Amino acid sequence: MWLDTSRFAAVEAMATATLTLGPDADALYRRGWARASTGRPWPALEDYQQALTLYQQAGNRAGEAAALNNIGSVYDKLGDRRLALDHYHQALPILREVGNRAGEAATLNNIGHVYNRLGDRRQALDHYHQALPIGREVGDRAGEAATLNNIGLAYHGLGDRQQALDHYQQALPIQRNVGNRAGEAATLNNIGSVHNSLGDRQQALDHYHQAFGIAREVGDRAGEATILNNIGHVYDGLGDRQRALDHYQQALPIQRNVGNRAGEAVTLNNIGSVHNSLGDRQQALDHYHQALFIQREVGDRAGEAVTRYNIAMAHGAGGDLDQAIRELEHVVDLDRQVDRPDLEADTALLEQLRQQRSLPNT
Repeated sequence: MWLDTSRFAAVEAMATATLTLGPDADALYRRGWARASTGRPWPALEDYQQALTLYQQAGNRAGEAAALNNIGSVYDKLGDRRLALDHYHQALPILREVGNRAGEAATLNNIGHVYNRLGDRRQALDHYHQALPIGREVGDRAGEAATLNNIGLAYHGLGDRQQALDHYQQALPIQRNVGNRAGEAATLNNIGSVHNSLGDRQQALDHYHQAFGIAREVGDRAGEATILNNIGHVYDGLGDRQRALDHYQQALPIQRNVGNRAGEAVTLNNIGSVHNSLGDRQQALDHYHQALFIQREVGDRAGEAVTRYNIAMAHGAGGDLDQAIRELEHVVDLDRQVDRPDLEADTALLEQLRQQRSLPNT
């Protein structure tokens, strides 16, 4: 019950007290959930793996599937997509075997989430659209809201902002109705991101600040860092570079602390963009290359495309067309791999730079 109201500290304390009496799979599982929800992935992973062993020893298939699913979720947040998918795909047939339809929907949702973070929006939407009717069928309102939210994310990634906003606005009243404060914060954050991409900065800031207050209230450190990053992005768009940098630099240590490698890369990339705007190209490139290393390590191809584009622009502005072209060739290849909406524009820019390079020096 406490998990459903985001009282993570109370859950952790109760689970720890229970474990003083001896090994208990359910207590380990719940403590893992509380730790994962408050940005401590490695202790959470240890709890889930111990719970998994105990569930398997007891022949508790439902518990085994739940633990596998949550282990996958931790790996996803740590940026290890392969291990995340491996655990989700182990969980899915067990959930179907035991007839846990809500769990099946949650796992389909999680698989979709991995594909979305890998930039494969179509695969993501396919899994989300399998999950949504199951959640409605079993009356899982919280699960339905999470899936609507994720469908919105996928559409936003595809550039369809109105579809994204429609799905977020369907999710928000459900999350408020079921008391899912962390989910409410995530959806407010996502609505803010749509408004920001539409150029409505004040609406974006209003939604981000609502989300930030809730994330702090429930102890969601990872969410707090994401929102700080997004607020920084708004100030950057408004031309207030120092306020942007301040927010990015608040987000970065939190992301490192909670093990959010993909988020760390996004923030490094954003810090690089501010330095580039301020005319400090070398500082910009240093941060871009730190981001690129992480994105390649965690397999974030969509993020890699963004960072390589930024590196290309920095080299182009510095007069190094050869390096800019090499980076843009990678960008176009990545765009094709993950079906990014920027493919046409990036291809045109690449051709433009090639033509520019072919012109005789004057």
